Amino acid sequence: MSVLLETSAGDIVIDLLVDYAPKMCENFVKLCKVKYYNYSPVHSIQKSFSFQTGDPLGPMAPQSDGGTSIWGLLSGKPADKTFPAFFHPKLKHLERGTVSMATAPHPSDPETRLAGSQFIVTLGDNTDYLDGKGAIFGKVVEGFDVLEKINDAIVDERGHPLVDIRIKHTVVLDDPYPDPAGLLEPSASPPPSKEQLATVRIGEDEELLDEEANEAAAADAERRRKEREAAAQALTLEMMGDLPFAEVKPPENVLFVCKLNPVTTDEDLELIFSRFGKILSCEVIRDRKTGDSLQYAFIEFEDKKSCEEAYYKMDQVLIDDRRIHIDFSQSVSRLSEVWRSETNKKRKTAGRKGAGGWGGVKELEKWRKYRIEDDEPQDEEDYEMVHGMEEMRGRHDKGQDTRRDGPADRDDAADDDRRPRGEHPRDRGQGRGGDDKFRPTGRGGRRDNSPRRSRSPRRDRGHDGRSGGTGQTRDDRHWDRRGGRDHRDRDRNKASDRERERDRDSNKGDRGRENHRRR
Repeated sequence: MSVLLETSAGDIVIDLLVDYAPKMCENFVKLCKVKYYNYSPVHSIQKSFSFQTGDPLGPMAPQSDGGTSIWGLLSGKPADKTFPAFFHPKLKHLERGTVSMATAPHPSDPETRLAGSQFIVTLGDNTDYLDGKGAIFGKVVEGFDVLEKINDAIVDERGHPLVDIRIKHTVVLDDPYPDPAGLLEPSASPPPSKEQLATVRIGEDEELLDEEANEAAAADAERRRKEREAAAQALTLEMMGDLPFAEVKPPENVLFVCKLNPVTTDEDLELIFSRFGKILSCEVIRDRKTGDSLQYAFIEFEDKKSCEEAYYKMDQVLIDDRRIHIDFSQSVSRLSEVWRSETNKKRKTAGRKGAGGWGGVKELEKWRKYRIEDDEPQDEEDYEMVHGMEEMRGRHDKGQDTRRDGPADRDDAADDDRRPRGEHPRDRGQGRGGDDKFRPTGRGGRRDNSPRRSRSPRRDRGHDGRSGGTGQTRDDRHWDRRGGRDHRDRDRNKASDRERERDRDSNKGDRGRENHRRR
């Protein structure tokens, strides 16, 4: 005869000692049959000693009456709530899993102990302290791991677990006793009452994880963190162009071979591994500067099956007195290199065919900030300016009116005075009414006044037909002065005047000393 207790910590199977304690076994079986123990809390846990349960409300509920027997439950009389317990002399609390009824002394007869519904389960051996206090009626035969969980539960100073451990359901596996009058077995387990729900500390769904579960949860969280970090790094490499796409996977037909002897060559490895299948490439990785072997290599097979066979049979094999190690390749560098080469080739081809705006992509345009690169220059000596001459001259003309009567005119007069006779435009017949045949042809021997495209504003002087003797208008000369040309000419003339004055002073000094000697 057995009873199954389904608890929040697991299932416990109890064998009842019907021959030694028949009345207590009948009380326990009938209470389990009417689902009286459902949602009863486990309390009074003493580590490696015992725990107690069987009160539907538990000692923490103020409405609790400590539980009642099956006869008091059926009759409703207070006198039937308890019954005298029987202590068999052969039954002792000697081993873990001993089940006994909790008893209390009779109010009028201290030598008689009364039992109700609560029972005790021992959590350790040699708990003979309970002898005479707990009336034994069964033993646990299955569910010792559940007893271990209850024994390790976190409890307060009164032994109540912080996380609720409750009896969820009871199943009678064998009932040899006839049902007493008025007993009705419910068709389903009744839901917990409001009083029972009010005693919940931390529910089953909020159960704290034990140490093992904490370690598993921590490992799982660390794995998820690493996966997120790897995905973020792969996305960064994809944006940088080091990976063709973030979800790229290494090829399954490439082996990674390490711990090679430095003298082992590509031909040696290819010859050794070729017996497993056709090899597409075999490369020992070497130092770029010295060419020395870095003692690892990549072997690419034609199919996956050959690669797997080589992996299983060649690991830890001696090659050139070195025991090599083999694993499947995790490198995607070759895939990235092939992807970049093919992509760049396609873009270049598309760009040459005029199929795209930049790099073969129609939506892209090359940023043109400083130079006009599409137009071929007409003169190799000319700069390719971004702004046209019309725009530059328009900017120049805006400030001419404010400077036309200023110091620039005085500078022009001073320049005219310093020019040697015959070099003035009027002396060459290029003033008003002059002959155009004496007009300078300019660069390239052009005699006409047609405008010429130039990339520099200083090369478009005199194109409007009002040029001076130097092919410049008055405004153009002023433009040159702004660039510093006339300033340099004036400085050069002043330097020449100072040299002539020093020569005259020197000559005067020489003549004075000569006259003094003559005297």
